[in-house]
Amino acid sequence: MFIDKIKEGKSGLLLYGITPPKMETPKEKVTLIAERTFNRVKDLPLDALVVYDVQDESARTDKERPFPFIGALDPFRFASEYLSALQIPKIIYRPAGKFSQDELSSWLTDLKAHQYYPIFVGVPSPTFTPKTSLPQAYKLWEAQKENSVLGAITIPERHAVLNDEQNRMLSKMESGVSYFISQCVFNVDYAKKMLKDLADTCQSTNCKLPTVIFTLTTCGSEKTLSFMEWLGIHVPQNMKDELLAAENMLEKSISLCLSIAQELTEFCLESKIPFGFNIESVAIRKTEIEASIAITNEVAKLLKEKGLR
Repeated sequence: MFIDKIKEGKSGLLLYGITPPKMETPKEKVTLIAERTFNRVKDLPLDALVVYDVQDESARTDKERPFPFIGALDPFRFASEYLSALQIPKIIYRPAGKFSQDELSSWLTDLKAHQYYPIFVGVPSPTFTPKTSLPQAYKLWEAQKENSVLGAITIPERHAVLNDEQNRMLSKMESGVSYFISQCVFNVDYAKKMLKDLADTCQSTNCKLPTVIFTLTTCGSEKTLSFMEWLGIHVPQNMKDELLAAENMLEKSISLCLSIAQELTEFCLESKIPFGFNIESVAIRKTEIEASIAITNEVAKLLKEKGLR
């Protein structure tokens, strides 16, 4: 089970990440989207489904957003009301600042009757006054730690600039976090540097290594590439050139994702860092959805070959 693998620090976890339908989607269409999601996920060899919270991140940059922001349904509502038939653990991204402590406490209490696991995230706008801080949310979670595991996000790009991601991770681990899901990885060197510094810090402080789950995603168009860069994902220039020059950018991105998975697998096994992968599927185009399924199956095969599944 997902919770046992995290608690025992086992490698080879495989997750699949989705976003809920847009907020203005009619109920009957939400039901249809949920059915399609169920049908494409039910036979995948997954440890858990990740359901993201969609936020407008325009406030963190002065660059123009390549795609207009459209709000989405609450991830917990979508998972609990529309995907209950999908009998796998669900990791729910939850912006703690949007909820009062009473609301979060009530939500956390309900989780123990289901296979839901929280990842608390901040709010993207510095002008938003949070109702609950991340440390307060972590404190509320402590009452559920016997029945749950707590995750957090990690950003290799932030480490490349500030060189302190390992300290952020250790601080969250002190609050109960035992695994991290990364931002989409295209720059393997950034990810490796973060992992090395994390491993060194854990060794020097005699601290158990957390599980690090790397997010992989496809890129099927130049506009999608621009959007990823707008989100802060660093795509190395040689990789960007390969994608833009490819006859089929989507096929090329699948190849790159699998190469990244292979390289990170070898690095983590050699460094004895517990790891896994989260295959992101947030596009609406059928070809990109099919590509995410192909990557999931190929990564599962890779992990099996390494004796991790």
